[in-house]
Amino acid sequence: MKKIVMAAALLFLGATATKAQGFRIGAKAGANLTKLDGVSFSNEYKLGYQFGGFIELDFNKHVGIQPEVLFSQTNTKVASGFSSIYNNLGIASPEGEGIKLNYLSIPVLLRVNVSKMLTLQAGPQFSILMNDNQNLFQNGREAFKNGDVSMLAGAQLNISAFRLYGRYNFGVSNINNVDGKDKWRNQQWQLGVGFRIL
Repeated sequence: MKKIVMAAALLFLGATATKAQGFRIGAKAGANLTKLDGVSFSNEYKLGYQFGGFIELDFNKHVGIQPEVLFSQTNTKVASGFSSIYNNLGIASPEGEGIKLNYLSIPVLLRVNVSKMLTLQAGPQFSILMNDNQNLFQNGREAFKNGDVSMLAGAQLNISAFRLYGRYNFGVSNINNVDGKDKWRNQQWQLGVGFRIL
């Protein structure tokens, strides 16, 4: 995962050094609606947030890339299925307990400019778990893996320097660090606004 982050960072540096006509940089913030697949957690989408920066680099007027660096929060609740599966490990978080997962996320998106106003986006997202607010087990065992890989797809409206975007984020990785009895994958809707700085 560290190698992936380093590669993404180099991509940012390379894009910054490029003197392309389609080079833009900006900041963004928005809301996350997230749930974790699997019977261990609530099936309801919970509200969180994300903020960070982005680079738009168009190779021509139709196609480009958009790497980003985001702080992203995932919220969920423990469901009854968690204790039924892992009760023998010593449960520390009861049913209904809120869980917060804070990630540093790096999407690397393909941009397809349908028009000056509309851009379609798709690509992978690599995330590192920075911290979580609960120990699910009494022995302090880490329940969640440190890394997550997902796929993003969505659309963005470009209104002068402003960006309005909506995306769906589908987790590819199983972030269950305990065993393979229940697969935990992030499912997330993102809505937000960005502003072009340069």
